[in-house]
Amino acid sequence: MTRPTGARTIGAAMLAAALFAGTPGLAAQPAASRAATAAPRGNLWRLASGGDEKALLDLINSGVIADQGLDPRVRDSLELFKTNHAKRESDRAEKIAEASSELDDQLAAYDAERAPVALSDALGKAARLQMLTRDTDAFFADPRIARLVREAERVAAECERAGDWLMASELFFRLDTLHDPADTYRDAVQRLGTRLSMIRLYTPERLWELRNQRRLAEGLDPLPPYNPYGDDFRAKLAGIDSTMIRTAIQRSAQQHVGRTTRSNPSGVTMNSLILGGLDAVRTLASTTDLSRAFPGIGDAGKREAFLARLDERRAEVAGWSREASAYDLRRVVDGVLADAQDTIGVMPGAILHEFGNGAMGELDPYSAFIWPDELARFRRSTEGEFIGVGVQIQLDELQNITVVTPLEGTPAQRAGIRSGDIIKKINGITAVGLGLDQAVEVITGPANTPVNLTIERKDEDDNVIELSFDLIRQRIDLPTVKGWSKTGPGDDDWNWFIDPDNGIGYIRLTGFTDDSSREFDRAVAAMRKRGLNGLILDLRYNPGGLLDQAVEIASRFVPEGLIVKTVDAVGVPQEMQNARRMPGREVLSEMPVVLLINEGSASASEIVAGAVQAAAQQGRTNALIVGQRSFGKGSVQNVYMLPGGSAAMKLTTHYYHVDSPRMIHKLPGATEWGVDPDLSVEMLPSQQEAALLLRRDADVLPLDEKGRVIADAPRPDPETLLTEGIDLQVQTALVLLQTQNQLAKGLSLQTD
Repeated sequence: MTRPTGARTIGAAMLAAALFAGTPGLAAQPAASRAATAAPRGNLWRLASGGDEKALLDLINSGVIADQGLDPRVRDSLELFKTNHAKRESDRAEKIAEASSELDDQLAAYDAERAPVALSDALGKAARLQMLTRDTDAFFADPRIARLVREAERVAAECERAGDWLMASELFFRLDTLHDPADTYRDAVQRLGTRLSMIRLYTPERLWELRNQRRLAEGLDPLPPYNPYGDDFRAKLAGIDSTMIRTAIQRSAQQHVGRTTRSNPSGVTMNSLILGGLDAVRTLASTTDLSRAFPGIGDAGKREAFLARLDERRAEVAGWSREASAYDLRRVVDGVLADAQDTIGVMPGAILHEFGNGAMGELDPYSAFIWPDELARFRRSTEGEFIGVGVQIQLDELQNITVVTPLEGTPAQRAGIRSGDIIKKINGITAVGLGLDQAVEVITGPANTPVNLTIERKDEDDNVIELSFDLIRQRIDLPTVKGWSKTGPGDDDWNWFIDPDNGIGYIRLTGFTDDSSREFDRAVAAMRKRGLNGLILDLRYNPGGLLDQAVEIASRFVPEGLIVKTVDAVGVPQEMQNARRMPGREVLSEMPVVLLINEGSASASEIVAGAVQAAAQQGRTNALIVGQRSFGKGSVQNVYMLPGGSAAMKLTTHYYHVDSPRMIHKLPGATEWGVDPDLSVEMLPSQQEAALLLRRDADVLPLDEKGRVIADAPRPDPETLLTEGIDLQVQTALVLLQTQNQLAKGLSLQTD
C-alpha cells in the first residue's frame, strides 16, 4: 500500500518513545520512571498527525495504552476501535473475493449474450473490485480488466454510432470511473452527456423510453408511464434572448481565470467560445431524437442544409488569425438564428440555449448559465431557504413519490401530512411517473400561492385511503448544522454530544448558507453549557456554498492570520481573507478538534479544512484532519445577473489557496489536489453506503399534524455507526479525542 505523503512507520523499538512524547514534566523524571510512565497525549494525537493509520493501530494493539488506568469507558472504546478495524479488513477480503467472483460471472454472461448491458454490469463489478483493492497497479494488470476495457471501448463506440446514446454514455462513464484521474474518456462522457441533456430538455419522453428499455434489458420491472407534468421545454426557455447570451460570452472572454494573457497565450478566447457554441448547435441539429420537438431536424434535407451552413460558419471562425470582437459574436449568433429558421425551423430560444451552453462548456465545469428554470433552485442552494410546503420526498422502490418527513412548523406538517404518505396527485394531476425534480418544481412556487396535494395513506385498519390537502406555499428554512442524534422536531432539537461523559461534541455541517455560522455558534454555545472538551466537525459530503461563511466558520478555529486567498491563473494573489474576530463569537482554537473530510467535501468545506490544517501545522490551533482526500474544487465563481433579470451566469474568475503551497483545485492531468487528511482512514464502499442510509433515517423524526413525534415509529440509533463498525472515520475521531480528554483531566497513567 502506498502511504500518504509525510506518513511514517513506528516499529517496536520506537513504540515506548512515542508514548513519552508530549507528556508534561517527563524530562524531570528519572530514566527508570520515564520508562514506566506514559500518557495518551502526543502519542495517538501525534501519530494521527503523521498520517499513518497502521502506526496508530500498532500502538493501540500493543496494549500499552489500555493497561494505563484509563477510564473504563475509554478502554472499551479503544477495544471496539480495534475490533472494528479488524472487521473492516476481514470484510474487505470477503468482499474482494465476492466482487472477483461476480466479475467472472458477469464476463461469462457477456460472452454468452454479447449484450451491452451485460458489459456495463461487468464494468460496474470491476469498479467495485477496484474500490476494494489497495494495489491499483495489480488491478489494471489483471487480464480480465484489460480485456474488459478493450471490449467496452469497442462496444461504446458502436452504441454511439448506432444512436444508442444512453448505453454509450453509460459505458464511457464507467470506463472513465475506472481510469480516473487519467481522463481518458472525459471527452466522450461530456459529448454524450450534452446530447442526453438535450433529449432530457426537449423530448423527455424519448429519454424515458431509453431508460425504460435499459431497465427491461436488465430484467427489471418497467418504469411507470411517462408523466409530462411540469416538463414543457417552452416554459423553461421563456425569457432567453440573444443579448443575454452575448453578454455572458463577452464577460467570459474578458474575466475567466483561463482567459488568454501574456502569461497564458493558449488560454480561452472569444474565438474558442464561439466555436464551442457552434459545435453545440451542431449536436442539437444532428440529434434526430429531437425531431419530436422540432420536426425539421427529422427532415434529412433540411437538417443537412443547416449543418452545411454551420460548418461554413465554423470554418470561417476557425480561420480568423485575430481575436473575435463583440461585433463578430453578434454576427455569428444572428446568422445561426437566421439559418435555423430558414431550414430546420428550431425556435430561437433553443438555438440560443445550446449556443450558450456550448460556449460556456469551453471554460471549466463550474462556469455555466443559470437558466430561468434553474434560478430559483440555485438561490435555494445558496440562501438555505426555499418556497414550498415543507416536505422531504423520495422515490420508493415502486417509483412512488413518498414523503420522508414533513418539516416542523411548515404548511405540510400543520395540515397533517405524515411520513410515509404517497403523493398521488398535484393540483389534481397525477403524480405517477414524475421524477423528483419534476415533483419539486410543481410543488414549489411563489410564496403565498396555493397548491393541492392528494395523498394516499393506510388507516388504522390497514385500508388505503385518499386525502386531499389545500396548502399555501411559504418560505421554508433549511438548517445546515446538525448534531449526533435528533431529540425533537425543532431545528435546534439535537443531542450535540457523541460522548457526553467526556464532553465530546459532534456537529455535521451540510453546506454553507447565510445562517450557517449563526447556527454553528448556537450549537457550540449549547455544548459549552454542558462542558465541551473536544469537538468533531463533520464536513463529509459537504458540497460547499458561500465563501464568507467558510471564512466565518474557519475563524472559529483559527485565532489569527490567513484563512484563504484568491489568486489568478499564474498564482498572483488578488484578495486575502484573514481570521475574523468579533465579540460574542465562539472561539475553539484552545480545545482539541477533529475535522472529518472525504471525497464529497468540496469548495467551501475544503477552505475550512485546509485553513484549519495549515493553522494546526503552524501551532496556531489544536486540530487534526481525518478521513480521505477531499474533492478538489478550489475555484472561485462570481455570479452575475444577465440582461432581463430572468437568468444569471456563474463564472470562474480565480482560484483559492489556503496557507499552503499546494493548490486545492484539481486541474486537468493533476496528480495532487484537494486537502489530504493528517490521518487517512478508509471506509469500504459498503460502509459508506450503510452509514449514509442510517444517518438519513436516524435524522428523521416522524411527526403528526400537531408537530408531535410519533413515538412508536421505527428509527435507527446513530450509536450503531460505532457499535457495528459502520463509520470508522467518526470512531477514529472519537478515540483520538477521548484519549486527549484523559490527559486534560490530569491523569497520571502508569505501566507495569
